[in-house]
Amino acid sequence: MDNEAMQTPFYDPASVAGKAPPVDESTDLLIVGAGPAGIAAALEAAGRGVSVTLVDENPVPLDTMGEDVPLHFGGRMGAVAGNANAMLEAMLDARPELGDALEAGVDVKLGTAVWGLFPHGPASAWMDTHVAGLADASRTWLIAFKQVIVASGRRDMGLAFEGWQRPGVMGASAAWRLAVLYGALDARRAVLVGSDTDALNIAVDLMARGVRILAVIEQSDAIVGDAALASQLEAGGARLLTRHVVRHARGDAYGVTSVEAASPHADTSVTFECDTVLLGIAALPAIELLEAAGCATTFDAARGGHVANVDAMQRTSLPFAYAAGDCAGVWASKSRDDGVAREEGRRAARSALDAPGVCGTARVTQPDAPAHDIAASRVAWVRASVLGAAGEPFVCQCEEVTAREILDVRPPRYLDWHPADAAHDTRGVAGLALSGPPNPDAVKRLTRACMGPCQGRRCREQVAALLAIGSGCALPRIPLATFRAPVRPLALRQLADVAEASSTGPHWDSWFGMASQWVPFWRVDPLYRAGTRQNGEPVASE
Repeated sequence: MDNEAMQTPFYDPASVAGKAPPVDESTDLLIVGAGPAGIAAALEAAGRGVSVTLVDENPVPLDTMGEDVPLHFGGRMGAVAGNANAMLEAMLDARPELGDALEAGVDVKLGTAVWGLFPHGPASAWMDTHVAGLADASRTWLIAFKQVIVASGRRDMGLAFEGWQRPGVMGASAAWRLAVLYGALDARRAVLVGSDTDALNIAVDLMARGVRILAVIEQSDAIVGDAALASQLEAGGARLLTRHVVRHARGDAYGVTSVEAASPHADTSVTFECDTVLLGIAALPAIELLEAAGCATTFDAARGGHVANVDAMQRTSLPFAYAAGDCAGVWASKSRDDGVAREEGRRAARSALDAPGVCGTARVTQPDAPAHDIAASRVAWVRASVLGAAGEPFVCQCEEVTAREILDVRPPRYLDWHPADAAHDTRGVAGLALSGPPNPDAVKRLTRACMGPCQGRRCREQVAALLAIGSGCALPRIPLATFRAPVRPLALRQLADVAEASSTGPHWDSWFGMASQWVPFWRVDPLYRAGTRQNGEPVASE
């Protein structure tokens, strides 16, 4: 270092030290999700001398629904879904306890998505608190919190077959939300794919609301869910087809018009004239916020698959975070009785507030014993439907990646890559498995599967099942593909709304691979301002 540098105070203006972004709001307890668990947690915490903020992304904007986020809505939103005021009114009617929360002093934010949790820790020591990113229809901002309860619910497993990209192919949970929470499900005649108890429950609810269930299609040898629910659907006119999968979902520009179900074991098929296909293969805990924040997870068949590790008081591996409701586990009796989720929410709130006499005395409702091997079932569905498809449907619709391209670990097709003339490692999934279970993150980077606007919500579990098939590994051994903030798609104009520290702007170029990053900080032009640089004007290092 020369004399000039030695005489300069050792301060790097391009570092993040002391440059925490402005935080617009703060709360003691942040609760994500205003379902049964989240509302119960808010009511439990209200009036205990702490500030409580309850956030729920519903009503979800119509354009976000069109991207199949947060659920696979499949284009079956009625026109009323575009009326934000009507949807807000419908939501308040469906969940009257939200009024009780408001009266109890809870700060309720509806139509607001939490797109990231950013804990204070060694990797973010420049922030002096835990921060969450929030966004509504008009702005994006940050809120500081001390404790967070995540009650973000569930989502549905996708399943590819010929025509599954058509409007009308949707998740069963998405259909339930549109019908029950919004009163905006545009479906009249539906076929249910999958027959576990959760899926049958939803079908019975939809049938009670005027949707005719024509058939229940199950690839296994028998209906796997509650026999009484299956009988109820059958009495309502539904055919129960076992050892069948959907071969074609045919339709027009407006969506599905018919479904052909066929048996992989025999040359038989049956066609149903319908406008909707309900994917009820599996209900999955929505853990993206927790996993992206660094929470430990595991594959727990009794709780529905990959789920955050929680103890008897709903505590996760993060000392400030708790999980409740379906994001803490999905099982049949919990789906039938929302009292289980409510008790989890209350328990999480008491734990977060460290209520006296609570720890060590909790009685936790244990998950049901799995009625079937959910891992083997998901792999069997993918093998029978995706690999046995009539054509070669895109497993990842956003990036247009097929099952064969995933199994072969082929580069994206827009690179115009051809195996015959490219020097490329073509070991495929089986080759990747030589060094251990293949990681979906590696396959995502190589093929772009799961890298689209829906952020893998429709294809993530299918990719994992394909990796299990291609490698010969059991599905629970396939690592969970990581989530990253923002866990909800945000427009760049929304992210631009997030303010930055005033001292950040002059040196932001050094963080983005620009030329001045190679210049010692003591030689950077102090008058240089990246934000006011004109086109063609040299950067500080030039």
